[in-house]
Amino acid sequence: MKPIILGVCSAFFFAFTFVLNRMMEVEGGSWIWSASLRFFFMVPLLLIIVIARKKLSATFAEMKKAPMQWVMWSTIGFGLFYAPLCYASAYGPSWLIAGTWQITIISGSLLAPLFYETIQTSKGPIQVKGKIPFKSLAMALIILLGVAIMQIEHATTLSLVSVLLCTLPILVASFAYPLGNRKMMVVVSNRLDAYQRVLGMTIASLPFWIILAIYGLITAGPPSTSQVIQSGWVALFSGVIATVLFFAATNMVKGDMKKLGAVEATQSLEVLFALLGEMILLGMPLPTYVSCIGIVLVIVGMALNSYVSSRKGNKETKEEMKQATTL
Repeated sequence: MKPIILGVCSAFFFAFTFVLNRMMEVEGGSWIWSASLRFFFMVPLLLIIVIARKKLSATFAEMKKAPMQWVMWSTIGFGLFYAPLCYASAYGPSWLIAGTWQITIISGSLLAPLFYETIQTSKGPIQVKGKIPFKSLAMALIILLGVAIMQIEHATTLSLVSVLLCTLPILVASFAYPLGNRKMMVVVSNRLDAYQRVLGMTIASLPFWIILAIYGLITAGPPSTSQVIQSGWVALFSGVIATVLFFAATNMVKGDMKKLGAVEATQSLEVLFALLGEMILLGMPLPTYVSCIGIVLVIVGMALNSYVSSRKGNKETKEEMKQATTL
């Protein structure tokens, strides 16, 4: 239950990303600065936390063991996740971006065969290749239906090109985030806590953000004062608080792909939080009843997916343990 609660809390703070990014877009700010400034601000914020916990030297020592893996998976997990999300914010409201983002639940489940699960047997723990949790995935398809309904409604007011520019970047991000996160969990094992891992991944992804910022300076000019301030809030709420909460939750269940999928499913609540935030901060009207149906399906799909993952996960794990002892 604790990992699920942490996941819900992280969804609340993650929602600030979608709302504030949309605010910056409406005010004329470039998505490039919305993306890169967040991670520039995250570095000093996380440094303060890790130094206060007296774990900075251990973090750097761990990064020195596999610098190329840190750079590669951090660039994928942070760079190819957040830059596309900011780009998509130019083509849709925050609740739509947050709702479409929930396909990461399906994307994360499809990545299961790329990893190994730890199973306890009478002979000790063994590593078993992960399997796609089809029963949980069936529930997640309800989320996909909700996303499709929202996007179809959105498509009635925009061109096909604009709809694709909104959805395709999010599709890339939906695979990049869980892939980078899970790969880094494998690299560091239990040697770093959530704060250290987020700091390490932020620092390791800086080359990507520096290159993107240089491109932004050339093509869009420097960011406005308002965008800098809002990016700072995104860095604090989403980059630090939400990311650490989410990583802490996934770290608790990293040996069980089904429970990991359930934790990732809590992020579906971002769409509800983003909708409320946009209505309060931007004065946006309530979406049409068709879009509301899509939002409800996304949230219901999240709840069912979490329930199936927790119920079926325990049963299937026991069966796998029984089979493992006969090998």
